[in-house]
Amino acid sequence: MSLLFKKNCFFSSEKKQIIFLPPLRSAIKKINQGFINFVTMKKEDCYLLGKITRRHGLAGNVILKLDTDQPELYRNLDSIFVEINGLLVPFFIEKTSWSKLDAVNIAFKNSSEALVDQSLNKDVYLPLTSLPKLKGNQFYYHEVIGYEIFDQDDNNCGVIRSINDQTAQNYFVTNLEGKEVVIPLIKDWIIEVNREERFIKMQVPEGLLDVFLVPSKKDE
Repeated sequence: MSLLFKKNCFFSSEKKQIIFLPPLRSAIKKINQGFINFVTMKKEDCYLLGKITRRHGLAGNVILKLDTDQPELYRNLDSIFVEINGLLVPFFIEKTSWSKLDAVNIAFKNSSEALVDQSLNKDVYLPLTSLPKLKGNQFYYHEVIGYEIFDQDDNNCGVIRSINDQTAQNYFVTNLEGKEVVIPLIKDWIIEVNREERFIKMQVPEGLLDVFLVPSKKDE
């Protein structure tokens, strides 16, 4: 048996479960008796919803700051996953109300001081399966990883390895002929998103791929 210890819990590979230690164990038991033996939710199967930033009032409520441009989709949350010491821990919600346009006032079920303390300043996640399905040329970044990109003349522009969203201009990073190619992610360039055949067709400017594929005279 191998044990991976964290501050308030440890993972038992033999029992294939997370064992919570006080005070987190008693707090979570109050939420849902018998829920200690839950299947671990992996971060790669989730998306970042926001962060619990502070307490609200004296009744044990907290404020969840949403990191989304569609906050209206989260009016009826019944549970969330809070990242505590690298593990995604389920928290069940009694009720919610809006604090601001992008902030939700949350009351946890059977809330306690220990439960609230553990949640403060922690990132909050939801399963990818909870996202509403998109149609047409709309897509979530995570769902098109591994898709091929073709230009308007059906030339292959590579397989999408990642999408950079840390800059003002988001862009696809593809692998083509063993080289890294960067293609700006511009809405008006998207011609088709084919989910069945897993490709995106784009209006790619002439010469863009050559920047990455054709050696410069300096390199020759």
